[in-house]
Amino acid sequence: MAMTIGILTSGGDAPGMNAAIRAATRAAIARGYKVIGIRRGYQGLIEGDMFELGVRDVSDILHRGGTVLCTARSKEFTTQAGLEKAKANCDAAGMDALIVIGGDGTYRGALDLSRYGVKCIGIPGTIDNDIVCTEYTIGFDTAQNTALEMLDKLKDTEMSHHRCSVVEVMGRNAGHIGVNVAAATGAIDCLTVERPFDLDEICDKISEQKEAGKTHFELIVAEGVVHEGFTSDDIAKYIEAKTGVTSRATVLGHVQRGGAPSCYDRVMALKMGYYAVELLANGFKNRIVAVKNNKLVDYDINEALNMQKGYDEKLHSVLRILSI
Repeated sequence: MAMTIGILTSGGDAPGMNAAIRAATRAAIARGYKVIGIRRGYQGLIEGDMFELGVRDVSDILHRGGTVLCTARSKEFTTQAGLEKAKANCDAAGMDALIVIGGDGTYRGALDLSRYGVKCIGIPGTIDNDIVCTEYTIGFDTAQNTALEMLDKLKDTEMSHHRCSVVEVMGRNAGHIGVNVAAATGAIDCLTVERPFDLDEICDKISEQKEAGKTHFELIVAEGVVHEGFTSDDIAKYIEAKTGVTSRATVLGHVQRGGAPSCYDRVMALKMGYYAVELLANGFKNRIVAVKNNKLVDYDINEALNMQKGYDEKLHSVLRILSI
């Protein structure tokens, strides 16, 4: 009997999600399976907002950012009643398995649903690259390149006005975008949640370089560093007061989530979507697709959620040494 597979995207959108949807849909149809698209993530599953996906339904979406299935966060899904509704709708649609594309919160939802007997496969999709079990997540490459483009434009103003730009990038619980774009732009430093920092030390470095003839500076701040009562604007004002260098804060925000996915994100999403269907075809369930040593692997969902995420301390050290 042919398998029926549901696909949903959950949590924050990420460029490349559409490529994963397309790959999983067509890989499944090529095997003779039926595919059901679920709109608005787990909330759509609870509400039964779903439709059959055909080959042509996923045409011309490779280049599009966001997710054609849309996404939402669902408080109801965290309740027993919500999970029971979701399970009932899976059964009513004849779903044998569910492919979920998103981050750790999406995986925890899949774990909860798997306890009700729904077979789940997770694909990592988040621009923050903060999923603990994988070296790479769909959307990260595009997001960091978007941030890099914005930083390059800001540099023109810094140079013209002899300023310091304090640039806040996304990364609530992770500094991966921050450290990469800081290294790529020659920033004086990067503030992340993974590594302690001293603003006075950074100000002293700016002052020393100003005396030596440097006229403009960038400081990258991962959004997880700022909190209520302490903002990127506060950091800019502090630097200006301590160094005398005119300083301005820029928050890049959700622009980093949008736009056409990079070639790398499209190809990785394609591979992951195809791999997810292969896992189901070979009888696997409740697995997370991941990247280890640049190769696709998969982990049990419980194991995946209990792993530790690394941070590129070496890159951070190198960017600081080179910012002289």
